[in-house]
Amino acid sequence: MKTLSKYLLLAFVIVISSNAFSQRGKIQSVKNDYRNFAYVKTSEVLLEVANNGYKSADLFQKLANSFYFQNKMEEAAKWYGELMQLNEVIDPEYYFRYALALKGIKDYENSDKWMEKFNSLKPDDTRGKAFLSKVDYKSAIEEMSRDDIELVNLDINTPFSDFGTTEHENGIVFASARGGGRLYKWNEEPYLDLYKAEKNEDDTFEEPKSFGENVNTKFHESSAIFSPNGKYMFFTRNNFFRSKYKEDAVGINRLQLYRATLSEDSIWGSIHKIHFNSIDYSVAHPALNLTGTKLYFASDMPGTLGQSDIFVVDVNEDGTLGEPENLGSSINTEGQESFPFINSDGDLYFSSTGFPGLGGLDVFVSKGADQKVLNSANRNFPIENVSEPINSPYDDFGYYENLVTKRVYFSSNREGGKGSDDIYTFKFPEIKLIVEGEIKDIDTEEIIPGATVILLDENGKELDRQVVGEDGYFKFDVDPEKEYLIRVQKDKYTSDEQRFTTPNRNQELLMELRIEKDEQQIEPCDDLAKVLDIPIIYFDFDKSNIRYDAEIEIQKVLAVLNKYPTMHIDIRSHTDCRGPASYNEQLSDRRAKSTRAYLIEKGIAAERLTAKGYGESRLVNDCGCEPSNESECSEAEHQLNRRSEFIITSIDGKTCDDKVESED
Repeated sequence: MKTLSKYLLLAFVIVISSNAFSQRGKIQSVKNDYRNFAYVKTSEVLLEVANNGYKSADLFQKLANSFYFQNKMEEAAKWYGELMQLNEVIDPEYYFRYALALKGIKDYENSDKWMEKFNSLKPDDTRGKAFLSKVDYKSAIEEMSRDDIELVNLDINTPFSDFGTTEHENGIVFASARGGGRLYKWNEEPYLDLYKAEKNEDDTFEEPKSFGENVNTKFHESSAIFSPNGKYMFFTRNNFFRSKYKEDAVGINRLQLYRATLSEDSIWGSIHKIHFNSIDYSVAHPALNLTGTKLYFASDMPGTLGQSDIFVVDVNEDGTLGEPENLGSSINTEGQESFPFINSDGDLYFSSTGFPGLGGLDVFVSKGADQKVLNSANRNFPIENVSEPINSPYDDFGYYENLVTKRVYFSSNREGGKGSDDIYTFKFPEIKLIVEGEIKDIDTEEIIPGATVILLDENGKELDRQVVGEDGYFKFDVDPEKEYLIRVQKDKYTSDEQRFTTPNRNQELLMELRIEKDEQQIEPCDDLAKVLDIPIIYFDFDKSNIRYDAEIEIQKVLAVLNKYPTMHIDIRSHTDCRGPASYNEQLSDRRAKSTRAYLIEKGIAAERLTAKGYGESRLVNDCGCEPSNESECSEAEHQLNRRSEFIITSIDGKTCDDKVESED
């Protein structure tokens, strides 16, 4: 094995020599026989209340969730934002949902802030860890190791250094020291040139040939990359241009980037130095994104955090480059980061000594990094070690993959190779993943037929949908190593969703989704306070005027009365037993009538409302104030008696008496 110091040629140079699902129980139908009854849709009620200017954490949580689960991220972000402005203690999950909602409207900066808050409150949550690149690398490496990959050492490898592969037309271009000639004193091998090997139908290669008379010189060339239109090539070479060999003040010849242009007769020429090359630092190992608009490279230029860093620069239409930008501390470390590669999905692969790994240079990946760079969303890049068998205790670098053919190339000086550095290849095994499950009622555990199940990508884009049958069963084909959302929707039910990441190998993915009713059945004799989950409506001590927090709850009743103009209700106010009975009755009566007056003031016809106070005459428990048990009841038990009721006396011509008679 070569020592790492041999790879750091000339302070920083080319790294040369360097049963799937079992249905349970009988198929059951959910009893949804709601005909001839009216329903209250909670989300509509809450929206009306909120639009009237009322605020509470419970109100905004439920309202924002109703939009979030419908993938209406603009509205969800609005109401989650209102929730955050209350500055109340809430479940950290709302910070996570708010962050995702903000991403849905491309507000990446604020999304990142709320993800940071989420992570600070739930530091053990893997979503927060991934966002802040604080992954448990040891367990992550073990989890990602692949025993289904068979590495192949290419037949074209030699006893010399062969590395740094990129596909070009029907073949591969790579660097090799096989050419003979003068030796490079650091490793006693010939200087590197670029070679091309044509590929055969059986995935073997023809004998490599020198790539381009004008490209290769008597010094090092390596790491070629080609523009999507095929007109330009970027590559690495020593500071040797137009027969001039230049060294810095201490006698080091640095690496530089060059651009070559393909002529009409298919010859690479018109070679130019990149404008930010320097005699004082190295610039090397270029990689282009799918569209050819961004070029990634490694350098130790000023602003580098460690031995060498990954930088990015804009590529203009004429092949010229803008000004470099360091990718920052979530990619770059005090160690060496080099050999970047961007696949067609925008994932950034690179080699590093600065992150925990298996030894030497390890290959790492930051998923979706190019999209973040393109959108200038942030400079936070979660990192993953790609693990074995790509990484080893030796130096592993020069990763390249074709996501269409599933073909991967990388370079390593691991044991068992033919030379100091060899090129290895493999094809990812075909992975067929299915996520499947069933939909059930959260309360009854009964199967819910007819629900719509939607598969979405990590950004909320719909990929597929199914309507489940009588068995409530759904099934989707999914890709490996991707993040998905599964969402379930059904009329008269709230939505639910689960976020999951698929593995990189074949395995069962089972899921059960639970949903609860969003619409409540109402009929005569029902209490709207229970239907709408209205808690105690508090009044200030010894007063009957409507408090602000009580007004929010009464607004829910107002919304229902506006929706159902035939509904009549009886407002009933109750107290606990403490205090004189006659006083309690009078106070509760004033409060009931105050509530009625409020609703009339808001436009409800007076004949639709009756109101009466019952004081302590209708206790719901045994907490009377007789001397025998006055001290036995807790404050919570007394509180159960301090309640308000909104009894539906009639709706659509049906009265409470009609219901009682039919039941009798």
